[in-house]
Amino acid sequence: MNSTEIKSRIENASALDFGTIFNQSIELFKKVWVQGLVTLLLNMVLAIPVIMVVYIPLLFFGFISALTVSSSYDSYDSYGQSGMSVIMVVVLVIVYVFMIVAMSAIGLGLKAAFYRICKLKDLEQMGREDYFYFFKKPYLGKTIKLGVAFTGIAFLATLLCFLPIIYAVVPLSFIVVVYAFNPDLSISEIIKLGFDLGNKKWLISFGLMIVSGFLAMVTGFLMCGFGLYVTSSFGQLPAYFVYKEVVGFDDENEQMRRIEQLSTF
Repeated sequence: MNSTEIKSRIENASALDFGTIFNQSIELFKKVWVQGLVTLLLNMVLAIPVIMVVYIPLLFFGFISALTVSSSYDSYDSYGQSGMSVIMVVVLVIVYVFMIVAMSAIGLGLKAAFYRICKLKDLEQMGREDYFYFFKKPYLGKTIKLGVAFTGIAFLATLLCFLPIIYAVVPLSFIVVVYAFNPDLSISEIIKLGFDLGNKKWLISFGLMIVSGFLAMVTGFLMCGFGLYVTSSFGQLPAYFVYKEVVGFDDENEQMRRIEQLSTF
């Protein structure tokens, strides 16, 4: 399915029923809560190396700074300390940006793979539950670039104060869904279609996100806190059903052929 056809379906989409999508999300959650938990745990595990990469420079410069302070008392050493501080700030900024982009790419890739698993469970298809689908050779570069774009959009919306980020959270969620089922589109097409779908169905999507997220949080707390890890994926399911109702999917045989091809890498 090309971007023109997807855009046409979005523009001609009929009204959606809040209750129907919410009930469908509940039924699908019963089938995919384990996969949602695995996705969350994988996200946490993959974040550990990223955090270590961040802390190693911090520890190194902290050690160097401590040695410099303890052994410097003249003006030349003060100048050296100033230069070291500037270098440390630059390195910290670079490392921080790397961490944000890496975390965004990891989260985006895992969430997109989760949506593909949701499709398998929802349509009762046979296929491999591949959590690393978007970290393989064909899509790794695109996942990283889309993670950079995702972070940039979120950061820009945050800088514009509170209301823009509330608006942007819906299109950003659909960017992941569009990427999950149309990974061969260009990054600009994926972002544009995500915003097109988010604009078209913003109100119902935002309402579903708020209600499902609140329900997941309350249920998680009732399950002694740890349940939050189990129920967190429920908040992601309404976006899947909005996409399914508005855009739909390619020919199922073609989709399964792609899955089998990529599973051999």
